Amino acid sequence: MNMFDRIVTAISPERGLRRIRARSAIEVLRREYDGAKTGRRTDGWVTVGSDANAEISMASSRLRNRARDLVRNNPFAAKAVITYAASMVGSGIRPRPKAATKALNAQITGLWEEFSNQCDADGRTNFYGLQTLMVRSMVESGECLLQIINRPSSLGLKVPLQLRILEADHLDGTRDGNLPGGGLIHQGIEFDTFGSRVAYWLYPQHPGSANTAGLMKSIRVPASNIIHLFDRMRPGQNRGVSWFAPALLRMRDLDDYDEAELIRKKVEACFVGFVINADPNQSLTQVRQEADEKRVEMFEPGMVSYLPPGKDIRFGSPAPTSGYVEYMRWHFHAVSAAMGLTYELLTGDLSQVNYSSLRAGLIEFRRRIDAMQRQLLIPQLCNPVWNRFLVTAQAAGVIGNGEIHTQWTPPRFEAVDPQKDTMGEILLIRGGLMSLAEGIARQGYDPDVVTAEFAEMNKVLDQLGLVLDTDPRRSTRNGQPKPQEPAHANHD
Repeated sequence: MNMFDRIVTAISPERGLRRIRARSAIEVLRREYDGAKTGRRTDGWVTVGSDANAEISMASSRLRNRARDLVRNNPFAAKAVITYAASMVGSGIRPRPKAATKALNAQITGLWEEFSNQCDADGRTNFYGLQTLMVRSMVESGECLLQIINRPSSLGLKVPLQLRILEADHLDGTRDGNLPGGGLIHQGIEFDTFGSRVAYWLYPQHPGSANTAGLMKSIRVPASNIIHLFDRMRPGQNRGVSWFAPALLRMRDLDDYDEAELIRKKVEACFVGFVINADPNQSLTQVRQEADEKRVEMFEPGMVSYLPPGKDIRFGSPAPTSGYVEYMRWHFHAVSAAMGLTYELLTGDLSQVNYSSLRAGLIEFRRRIDAMQRQLLIPQLCNPVWNRFLVTAQAAGVIGNGEIHTQWTPPRFEAVDPQKDTMGEILLIRGGLMSLAEGIARQGYDPDVVTAEFAEMNKVLDQLGLVLDTDPRRSTRNGQPKPQEPAHANHD
């Protein structure tokens, strides 16, 4: 016990005992966990216990701007954004309505396709293009906003609804404080007393726009008209963080290192030969002027430099760069791990892989993509747009009232080896470990549509008397014809 402990124990033995027990518990924790120890190894390790929102409010803007700069100028950062957008969205995450009848399903599907082609308020793409743009913005900036806009019937839209994507900069991060009644505004998002989002405070124009004149005031937009897409990493997190955050400094340092190596090689390539002059009284400028009648003020590739004294010529030999490839590869492994990508997807370097190792790496990445599609994109983006589409269509009278469910189908993953992967799925279906409908859905198709096409095609083939080796009713797996049972066969 220290002196203060003795004084407390003398005055209040109970409190003194609690202090001793607490200190003993802390010492036990420090002995058990190396990361909790103090000393030379942890000196300078500054940690804070703030919540996710306090950290994000201080760093999100700077992280966002630095990530955008990397994407503009670093080819690997640009590749990461493209890879995520292509993997998570591809040609689009498409809905399959589940209504009471097939006719209603077909009507809703046709109406959705028309809405999808007209939903972009900027008139540049369809709904699946908006999905791609939102994923790109989420990866780069950490978050993205989608504004839902009701349109008047005079525009001629069957479903008077359109969508506009807004960058996270539109959120007024200076809006903070408590509201009367128990609500609050934090980083431009308004919450009620139950912690539910009720509104967003948005700038009408991008704060960084060249057309922005003077100071803008944010306006209140109901949360029902805003979709906020971001990956929540911690409980209670209200805004997103750029996916480049763990890799920003490393990618920046790699850029600097690569540029330094390039400049060094350029400088070395400029020095090819050195002619030594025997006359010590002749200046370097005179030697150069005698050689080519002009001063040499800058380096050039293949340059011959004249220097005193001597009469011979010496040639430069650029030093080889050792370990450059290994150094860059190792750090790109770290960058790809920070970004949640495989090294091969980030760099495009397939020189170190074979079929098995490539497929093993893709399995983990595709598992992550599948989770992001079903836990992030579909609940945060696709379902809210679908629900608003149905409500607006029913209010416009183009479809009847009633609850209509949907199932979203992400695009299929391309097979590394189509023959092996397809045979694997066939074995799963034949072994009863996966249904045919699930196998079709995993290819990115609607099982109902595919089976209906099969039935129609089989009917046509039977009418024409055609037998194809791809018809499992008539042929075996090897394309051999199956023996047909007589029509009067007894199946008892």
